[in-house]
Amino acid sequence: MAGPEPRNAAVAVVGAGDYIGGAICEAFAADGYRVFGGRRNVEQLAPLKAKIEAAGGRFEGRALDARQEIQVADFVAWADADQPLEAVIFNVGGNVNFPILDTTERVFRKVWEMACQAGFYTGREAARALLERGGGSIFFTGATASVRGGSGYAAFASAKAGLRAVAQSMARELGPKNIHVAHLIIDAGVDTAFVRQRIVTARGEDALDALPADTLMNPASIAATYLTLHKQARDAWTFELDLRPFAETW
Repeated sequence: MAGPEPRNAAVAVVGAGDYIGGAICEAFAADGYRVFGGRRNVEQLAPLKAKIEAAGGRFEGRALDARQEIQVADFVAWADADQPLEAVIFNVGGNVNFPILDTTERVFRKVWEMACQAGFYTGREAARALLERGGGSIFFTGATASVRGGSGYAAFASAKAGLRAVAQSMARELGPKNIHVAHLIIDAGVDTAFVRQRIVTARGEDALDALPADTLMNPASIAATYLTLHKQARDAWTFELDLRPFAETW
């Protein structure tokens, strides 16, 4: 089976994890882009690389701790070296729950470094590269916590709200320079092993069987939205987009 028609363009995904991040890599690779993915445990990128290449796509993985400024700069430069970089996506999480009295300085700082400071590093380095290329896209993965703090989520919500503010500032500054900056609020449970286990723990072993179809978000559906955003005409760019299943109560 023939693979996608190769484009002379690259996409970089910071936080190419097993679910949303990996699905984003697959979506862009299936559209012909050469995709560069980074995550801390580089060996965990091997199945993603094999899957993309089996479908005829192009993917390169690299170890990346997005909290480290130099590593982020090197990663973006690596992705931009051989083919023009068109899009950079920041998809690092940090979703932890700690009651406020149990939220240590270390917890608060590390969550902030992962979910906000790393986003700043990624956005800045992406802007430097894309300005040289004449334009492109920078997308940030947000969460419900980006706009609303929840009980036990002081660290995560503050970091995600900060990331949203970084994205807003960048959008206003870089939009006139032909760079599309967008912030995507993932406002529901994503169909991951972690979320499924939380449902079982909270509601019992039969809870998953009782869930209506499409109650949990399919990472591939989320990823398709990122690809659509990248292809938007610049006279109708979206800055912020909420994604949630049809059955989500909000």
